[in-house]
Order: sequence, then C-alpha cells, then structure tokens
Amino acid sequence: MTDPPVTAALHEQALLEDGRAPTTPGDQPAVVFRDAAVRLGGRTVWSNVSLTVLRGEFVAVLGPNGAGKSTLIKAILGLLPLSAGRASVLGRAPGEASSQIGYLPQRRNFDQSTRIRGVDVVRLGLDGARWGLPLPWLPGNRDARRRVAETIDLVDATAYAKKPIGELSGGEQQRLLIAQALVRRPQLLLLDEPLDSLDLPNQAAVAALVRRICREEHVAVVLVAHDINPILGYLDRVVYLAAGAAIEGAPDEVVSGDTLSRLYGVPIEVLRCGDGRLVVVGAPEAPFVHGERHAHV
Repeated sequence: MTDPPVTAALHEQALLEDGRAPTTPGDQPAVVFRDAAVRLGGRTVWSNVSLTVLRGEFVAVLGPNGAGKSTLIKAILGLLPLSAGRASVLGRAPGEASSQIGYLPQRRNFDQSTRIRGVDVVRLGLDGARWGLPLPWLPGNRDARRRVAETIDLVDATAYAKKPIGELSGGEQQRLLIAQALVRRPQLLLLDEPLDSLDLPNQAAVAALVRRICREEHVAVVLVAHDINPILGYLDRVVYLAAGAAIEGAPDEVVSGDTLSRLYGVPIEVLRCGDGRLVVVGAPEAPFVHGERHAHV
C-alpha cells in the first residue's frame, strides 16, 4: 500500500535516501517510485519498479501490450493503489496533488459533426468541473479567456482554435487537447498514447511540441507510446515495461540488445536503420509492432 500522509518534504526525502535521484534546487523529482508493485484481479501487473521523473524532463513509457503502461499512469494519478513499495508525486502521496497534474487519456475521436469549438474544448480544462457554460460578465472570466488564449498560442493552435473541433485534422485536435491539459498550469503532464492514429509527420510535430513545453514551462512529461521512433530525438529518458518489470535510463541505454535481453530473459537484437529508426528483433512480442492497439493494461 502507499505510505500514510506525511509532509511533502519528509515523504520525498524518504524516497530519495537511496541517492538515485538528483536533489539540487530546481531539479526536484515530479515522480518517484521505489520497489513499487500493482496487482489487478489477483495478478501482479508489475513489481519492483523504481523510477524517477524530474521536473522539466520528457520521459516515455514503452513496452508491449499488456505490460502495464496505462496502469503506471493510473498509479501515478492515485487511481490504483500500490500493492508494494512507495511512491511520491509532486512531493505527496499519489492522488493528493491532482490539481497540479494535467492528464490526457487515450485518444478521443471527435466526429465531423462535433460543433464545439476548439477554444471551448480548451476552456473545459478550467471550467469542466462545474455545471453550465461560463458567463462573460462573471468575475475572473477575463483572466480565464486570457489564460486560454495563452495556452492555445503555446501549442501553436491559434489559427484554427475557433473552428469546430470536428472539422480539424487529428494533429490539430491533439494540440488542442494538450492545451486543455495545460491550461491550469500543471507541474506534471501525463499523456496516454497521444500519438496513436496520427501520421508520422504529426507524430513528430506533437513530440517536438511536448519537448518545447518541457523546456519553456518546466513541466515534467510522462508519455505512453508504442513506438519510440517518432519521439526518439526528443526524449530525455525512457521507462521500458516488460515481463512484469521495468528498466529506466537514457534511450540509447534502455533500447539496446543487452538491456532488453536482460529484461525479457531471451536474446534480443536492436538494429538501427540507415534513417536512424530502431528495429527490435527477437522479443516475445515485438515492442514497436503490435496487433490490437487498444487492449491496454
């Protein structure tokens, strides 16, 4: 189970006492897991997972279907309790800092007939917890409009934000959904497969956008992905889940034959193509080529 409530400083200090996470000012961790495990339906999804995500860092969570990538996001959000180990999210127990977390769940599809404007979708990030539509004369509404406009500009979506979102391309919709998750100025941004169903140019564009947000806003980003190739050049670190365990580190360290062979327990090769793309050969389920993409754990 997770730790009982303690002060943020003591909770984080207890998790960092092993010395594996930097503690210099301005470089404090957003997420720390130590020897963590989660069980679902009597089955251990993963165990002995230790990882650290620093503020202002772009981290991808990779692995085959059923490895527990989305489960990790739910554990960070406090929606699933740990069955073992400890965790700290923004210096508190998971679930206690939800107001400081922006979350984009697995991709939502907007039908072409959806008439709500992109700007209103972003505004829901501020007003979605209350009934009704915002009234223009209410106190604070001007500040809210300003913040929505700033966030839309941050994701380079100003040119089309007032169009019905159902008329926009997949990449344009995704930018506005990221803006919705950012509008409350979170310290941690969780993106569950934001590149799914996007073409390669849009995948690269969204990855570049996320990297820029990390640097400009000093937001920690945890992004779940199937394929490392579109985001490889933008990442700081990788968390790779497989066989009920996890390995974290720099992309070149984690996505290597030796590391993945150790994780899976079988010989695996990682080949680099002439265009820089990685191909994994020999895994029980090829990490970057999947069948049913939405049968997630």
